[in-house]
Amino acid sequence: MRTGLIARKLGMTRLFVEDGSHVPVTVLDVSDCQVVAQRTEEKDGYTAMQLGLGTAKVKNVGKAMRGHFAKAKVEPKRRLAEFRVSPDALLDVGTSLSAEHFVAGQFVDVSGTTIGKGFAGGMKRHGFAGLRASHGVSVKHRSLGSTGHSQDPGKVFKGKKMAGHMGGVNQTIQNLKVVATDGERGLVMVKGALPGAKGGIVLVRDAVKRPLPDDVPFPTVTAADEAPAEETEAPQAEDAPAEETEAPQAEDAPAETAEADGPSDDQAETKD
Repeated sequence: MRTGLIARKLGMTRLFVEDGSHVPVTVLDVSDCQVVAQRTEEKDGYTAMQLGLGTAKVKNVGKAMRGHFAKAKVEPKRRLAEFRVSPDALLDVGTSLSAEHFVAGQFVDVSGTTIGKGFAGGMKRHGFAGLRASHGVSVKHRSLGSTGHSQDPGKVFKGKKMAGHMGGVNQTIQNLKVVATDGERGLVMVKGALPGAKGGIVLVRDAVKRPLPDDVPFPTVTAADEAPAEETEAPQAEDAPAEETEAPQAEDAPAETAEADGPSDDQAETKD
């Protein structure tokens, strides 16, 4: 079982696929996701990894958490989360994870905090139809209607759908498809809408109800794995000095111009 990633929701856009149709996607930023601590069976009783996202100011971090980050030798993080993993999927503390951890075509489960709507009525919160909009109803068109029974049992059962606080709760959406990833910019594009507002934090995991593709990296792809690909292009720029051998030829040009000017002086003497 692999780890998940902490991501920041940037917003929604669309991507055009090969057949010309467009797919609505939510863009997630995982560029600064890093391993902060490990949880092992011998020490903690379970196997997991603690990841951190973002950078927090030192003055806003408590003394206990400062020591926690100093022990891991990582910068203070704005958000921490734990992901259960198998023992063979543990990563070293300080490892930076890449967006290539997920591959296009696989399915993921995304958890986040929904947007708070405040106190809402039954029609908005639960989709009630309300009362009649014309005859027989007086200023009660959006009320709940009956909420209980008669003398027996003489009460309203717990959990009855009524008006109350809406939103602001943790929600998980399962089986969302990963449309594309961008390892250089640390972006993951997931099809459809995700819980939370722009800039909110979500947790992205491998889908528990769908099999993993064969090309999924195990245990992960780190940011260090992508660095060698960029270094191979650097030596090509060093071949440029070969053009400097042509520069001395340009310095010989004034001699030719001097010879070209010579006949003009001879012509002047013949005229004399």
